[in-house]
Amino acid sequence: MKIKGKLWLVLFAGFFVLATAPETKAQESGTIQAIATVISGLRVDGNRDLNFGSVMPGVNKSVDKQTDGTFAGQWTITGTPSSEVTIDFVLPTYMYTVDSIASLPINFGNSDAAYDDGTGGGQTAPAGELNPNGPSAPKDLGAIDGTIIVWIGGTVVPAVWQTGGDYTGDIVLTAAYTGN
Repeated sequence: MKIKGKLWLVLFAGFFVLATAPETKAQESGTIQAIATVISGLRVDGNRDLNFGSVMPGVNKSVDKQTDGTFAGQWTITGTPSSEVTIDFVLPTYMYTVDSIASLPINFGNSDAAYDDGTGGGQTAPAGELNPNGPSAPKDLGAIDGTIIVWIGGTVVPAVWQTGGDYTGDIVLTAAYTGN
């Protein structure tokens, strides 16, 4: 009876395990990958200063973004070809002498900047204009080399009593990817 009792106990335990085991069904699974391509960072190089040269007191002097090839300011923006970027400017309202004692007003018109993304004819026939006073309009980096060249002009307004000397002011161009 001892063997028969143990056999019943084993059978009952096996039945209990089978009866309480979760029901199994046919299962299938599939795997996908999460993929991302991080585009290269932008590079902005200031190639040439906006240079007004010698200025006479009381006489406004302008530099044109297109026709003053050696005096217009210039930047090169380089990144991933055909990517969309915004281009924004921080413009000074005055230029100052080294000792900051004297100031010289500087003005930028809404059409004082231009760009070429490889679809235009360079500085004298750019692809389009930019409003340096904002807001920025998205532009595509060149499809071939991922480059946009930007030019800027402006006007200085010296007073009749303008103090002589060298004047400077920072013009900052910021480019940022839009994600498009």
